[in-house]
Amino acid sequence: MKLLLLAALLLLLLAEACAPVRTATTAVSAAPPPVSPELYRTIARQDSLMFVAFNRHDVATLQTFFAEDLEFYHDKGGLANFQQTMHGFRNLFEQNKTTGLNRQLVPGTLEVYPINGYGAVETYQHRFCHVENGRDDCGTFKNMMVWRLRDGRWQVTRVVSYGH
Repeated sequence: MKLLLLAALLLLLLAEACAPVRTATTAVSAAPPPVSPELYRTIARQDSLMFVAFNRHDVATLQTFFAEDLEFYHDKGGLANFQQTMHGFRNLFEQNKTTGLNRQLVPGTLEVYPINGYGAVETYQHRFCHVENGRDDCGTFKNMMVWRLRDGRWQVTRVVSYGH
């Protein structure tokens, strides 16, 4: 009986030794190919222009990308409407006048999907850096935005920012 248990244990150890090695990875996997390359390019351009305004601390331009009925959900900050969000941007820019406040899209994470009769949903990861409580605060976070196309104009109506 002991010999049978020993043989079974040796077989188990041998099987584990021959099994493929799985390594943990922290790399971001590439986004799948876009459902609509044209829509992808359109939303990617809107995203880029929005965050050029953000990185320049240009609230006047930045606010044009958001609809008046905006709902901005943040896992730490809760729910904010358009006015509260713009007020938050102004405060953030004021607190970071001379610092490197910016947002950069993490390459390979942008995904865009159509929403029939409405617009599109965009998901991605971005690296966001700012000064908080007198010290640099940088991190990579997940985000989702719903874009509405109305009268030829794209605007964000919903934002979900999470993973902070």
